[in-house]
Amino acid sequence: MNLVSARNRVNISGRGDQTIVFAHGFGCDQSMWRYIAPAFEEKYRVVLFDYVGSGESDLHAYDPKKYHTLRGYAQDVIDIIEAFGLHNVIFVGHSVSSMIGMLASIEQPEYFDKLIMIGPSPCYLNDGDYKGGFEKSDIDELLEMMEMNFAGWASMMAPLAMNNLEHPKLTKELERSFISSDPVIARQFAEVTFYSDHRSDLAQSNLPTLIMQCSDDSIVPLEVGQYLHQHLKHSSFQLMEAKGHYPHISHPEETIRLIENYLHQHEGTTRKDRILNHG
Repeated sequence: MNLVSARNRVNISGRGDQTIVFAHGFGCDQSMWRYIAPAFEEKYRVVLFDYVGSGESDLHAYDPKKYHTLRGYAQDVIDIIEAFGLHNVIFVGHSVSSMIGMLASIEQPEYFDKLIMIGPSPCYLNDGDYKGGFEKSDIDELLEMMEMNFAGWASMMAPLAMNNLEHPKLTKELERSFISSDPVIARQFAEVTFYSDHRSDLAQSNLPTLIMQCSDDSIVPLEVGQYLHQHLKHSSFQLMEAKGHYPHISHPEETIRLIENYLHQHEGTTRKDRILNHG
C-alpha cells in the first residue's frame, strides 16, 4: 500500500478500462457510495477514497494549513490519480466535492474526462442577487454549535439535510456519519466549505459536466444549480425527483439512472476530440 493509498484509504474495484472516481461530501466517507458504486463496476474501474479527516483516512496526515481551502483537498485528488496512474477520469463529486473535483480538473485537466456534480454549489452564502441559501449569521451559528455541542449539531443537521421523513433510518445513518467525524477537523472542513466562493473559477472549467440538482434541497437552492448551468461551459442540468441533499443514499436508483444516461449520451467523446473541435 503506497502512502497516498494509506492516507486516503483508497479502494479500487471493477474491471473497465475507464475510471470513475466517487468523492464523498462533508461529514461523510466513501461508504456513502455503497448503493451507487457497484452498478458501475462491470463497465468501469471504480475508485473510492476518504478525504483526510474523514472515514478511515490517516488523521495524522491532517494539516490545518493545507486544508484551509478546498485546494488542499483538490491536491489530494490529484495525488490519488497520479499515485495509481489514472487517466481519462470521470469524477463524480457529491456536494462540496463537486467544486473540489472542478478545481483539480482545472489544475490538471489532462487527467480528467468528465465531471458529474451531485448537489453542487460554488458559494453557499447569499451575495446580492446571488442566492446561495445561507446568510453569514447562519453559518456563524452553525459553526458555533459544532464547537459547543457537536452531537446536538449532528442531530439537528441530519434530518434537515436528508429531508426524507418516510425513511428515518437514513437520517440516523447520516447523523452517525456526522458524529463519527473528528469534531475539530469537521468544524474546520465545515468552515472551509460554507465560506468558500469558487464562482470566479467556473469560467476556467472546460470539461463536459452534469449538474444533478435535488428538488427541495435545504443545503443548495434550485437557483444555485441554475447558476452553475449558466456559468459552466459544456454543462447539462438535471433536476431530480429526489428530495434532500443525499440522493445517492435516499434515491440510488434515480441517481444511477441519470449518471448512466449521461455517460451513454456522451460515450465516445474524448478530451482529445473536444480539443480538436474547439481549438
